[in-house]
Amino acid sequence: MATGETHHEEVPDPPVVDLSRCRVYNEGLIHWRLSEDSLPTDHHIVEFRKLGGKEEESQWRSMERVYGCSTVVSNLDSDSRYTFRVKSCRNNTFSPCSPEVTLNTPPAAVFSFLFNEKCGFSAERLQLSKRRDSVESVAGMSFLLSAERVHTGSYICLDYIIGDTGISHGRHYWAFRVEPSSYMVKVGVASDSKLTEWFHNPRDTSSPRYDHDSGHDSGSEDACYEMSQPFTLVTVGMGRLVIPKASITAAAGDHGNRVLPMPQRIGVCLDYDAGRVFFYDGDTMRCLYERQVECSGTMFPAFALLGGGAVHLEEFITAKRLSYM
Repeated sequence: MATGETHHEEVPDPPVVDLSRCRVYNEGLIHWRLSEDSLPTDHHIVEFRKLGGKEEESQWRSMERVYGCSTVVSNLDSDSRYTFRVKSCRNNTFSPCSPEVTLNTPPAAVFSFLFNEKCGFSAERLQLSKRRDSVESVAGMSFLLSAERVHTGSYICLDYIIGDTGISHGRHYWAFRVEPSSYMVKVGVASDSKLTEWFHNPRDTSSPRYDHDSGHDSGSEDACYEMSQPFTLVTVGMGRLVIPKASITAAAGDHGNRVLPMPQRIGVCLDYDAGRVFFYDGDTMRCLYERQVECSGTMFPAFALLGGGAVHLEEFITAKRLSYM
C-alpha cells in the first residue's frame, strides 16, 4: 500500500454537529457525533465565533482537548448569532472541520425557575414531576369515579400552575416544550393579583363565553385585547400555536394569520420595565408574537392546561448551572 494512502487513512473523519441536541442560552450546550465506522479519537477541538459583531469578537475562539462528544461553551452574549464547528484528533492528526452550524442566543438572560408546588393548583388534575420540571394534565380520580353520570356536556376545567419565582424588574427569558398531543395548553405571563383571582375563582369551561383568557364574555374579547392587561397567554393545541384574535387585523372567519405551526420549543421573554412580552420559536429564536402587557406587582410564568397534555421546562431553565458528563 502506498505511503500516501496510509497517511490518508490515518486522518480522522470530520464530526457532525447534532443540531437536535444543541441548546444555546447564556451558555451553549454543543453536541456532535462521529461517523459510524470511524476509529476512536483522542480528543476534539470546538471552535466558535460571534457573527455580526466587532472584528475582535468575530475571531474564531477554541476549546482545546474536549473529551467525549459534548461540551458547554460559556459566556455567550444574549441576542446574538454564533457559528460553531468541531474537529477530531487522533495520533496528533486532525480531521477536517465539521460543517459549520449557526445558533441564535435568546434576547435576554435566562430566568431560572421550577413549577410552584404551593401555588394552589389542582393536585388531582395536574400531576407534578418529582423534580418539578414537568406537569401533566389528567382527568382526576373523582371525575373517573363519577363518570357513569357523564353523558352529555363539558365538565373539564382549565387548571393553572405558575413558576416558583416571580419577576419585578428587568428583562428575562425562559423556554419549555409542550407535548404535541396536548388537548389545549395556554402559556405566557400573569401578575400576582390576576393569578390570585384565577386560583380563587375557578370556572368550568362548559360555555366558551367565560374564559380566563379575557375575563370578559366573548362579545367584548376584541376590545379587551386592544388594552394592556396584567397577563398575556397564547394557546397551544393540535400541533398549532394560536395568538389572541384581536392581535391580527383580519377579515371575519380568516384565522390563517393567527394560527402558526407549534414550535418544538417555545420561548417567552418578558421585559418588565418596557411592559412588553415576546413569544419565540425556541430553536430559531424567531419572534412569533409580541404585545404590551401591564406589568404590575410581581409577574410570573403562567401555564394553564385543559384536558390531557403536558409541559416540560428546558434544563437550562431549571438549573442555575448544569454540569454535562
